[in-house]
Amino acid sequence: MNIRPYTVRVDKTEIEELKKRLQNTRWPDEIEEAQWEYGIPLAFMKDMLHYWKTEFNWKNVEDRINSYANYQADIDGIALHFIYERGSGPNPTPLIIPHGWPSTFYEMLNLIPYLTHPERFGGDPEDSFDVIIPSLPGHGFSSSPRQAGFEDRQAAYLLVKLMEGLGYNQFAAHGYDLGASVLGLLCLDYPQQVIGYHTTSPGNPSPYISADEKLSQEERNFLSYTKKWYNEEGGYAHLLGTKPQTLAYALNDSPAGLAAFILEKWYLWTSPPSGELLEHFNKEDLLANVSIYWFTQTINAANRYYFEGQHTKWPGPTDRSPVPIGVSLTATQPHERPPREYVERLFPTILSWEELHTGGHFVAQEQPRLVAERIRSFFRGIKDSGNREEG
Repeated sequence: MNIRPYTVRVDKTEIEELKKRLQNTRWPDEIEEAQWEYGIPLAFMKDMLHYWKTEFNWKNVEDRINSYANYQADIDGIALHFIYERGSGPNPTPLIIPHGWPSTFYEMLNLIPYLTHPERFGGDPEDSFDVIIPSLPGHGFSSSPRQAGFEDRQAAYLLVKLMEGLGYNQFAAHGYDLGASVLGLLCLDYPQQVIGYHTTSPGNPSPYISADEKLSQEERNFLSYTKKWYNEEGGYAHLLGTKPQTLAYALNDSPAGLAAFILEKWYLWTSPPSGELLEHFNKEDLLANVSIYWFTQTINAANRYYFEGQHTKWPGPTDRSPVPIGVSLTATQPHERPPREYVERLFPTILSWEELHTGGHFVAQEQPRLVAERIRSFFRGIKDSGNREEG
């Protein structure tokens, strides 16, 4: 495996082109006094795009990304970008953290110091990690698969190969959303290589449930709510699961359209209905994520995971993973809070199940210290259990 250092650099002409396109945005009309019920509000978008054009500094984002050790690895025709930061403790645990959608590796940067150097924040250096944060294929600075059929299970295989190439035959994992779907399948296909798995999206991937399956009342309530949620909010998923290429022409051509598409999800999956997105994230971080999609032109490849998901071999009737799992539930997004017995259908070895009492879908950027503490606590429990067994 060819692994080489990588530096993020966007040419000045591309930055100037972005600003020119922002300047020439053709704004849509809007229903009077409309809020989020019609989609992302016009006033919000004008404010965000004004900031993007006049105040946002991509160089600051580049410097922050490049302050960490970036690499690319060639694996089966994919140039896989990843950040690799070593822990300071005597025996750091290797930990892979793939991102979700519509997000990038950038969201996970805030976790790094809490995981690699816990002693700087009142923690124990024995709980440190070697942190690997990949850009999933088709996202960020990884290359995009151009052949039909690349899906979550293939992404999981590439992550296993990456960890082996770094010298880790066993490793820990944390993920949510798309990253959780990939890691859940990884835990099914390569359980012997996973020390333990921590997640804030315990319903990804979903367990197999037959038509005549006996469900608890809590499971029935959860599935009923999930169906209602997708009926009201899942139009994007249906579109991307059927005709992603059609939407790509607009998203790849218009920075305003791309930002609206992504930021709407960050709002809806974070804030309560009366909340404000900027109470949870600052403009620079939000637009850094959008800018990565824009400069790398990866939104179409990222969206294709929805289409290819129609053909992924998802868990079947007999699939179970023996990997120990830890669950941390965020405060919002009820459709992401399945009951424990639902998760146990796929992951019967749940070692921890706890409430964070805060945060939404993008909790790793919203509450990085808290998430890092829960990750450390979960894997400390696994390590302590192993020490007791050896003793």
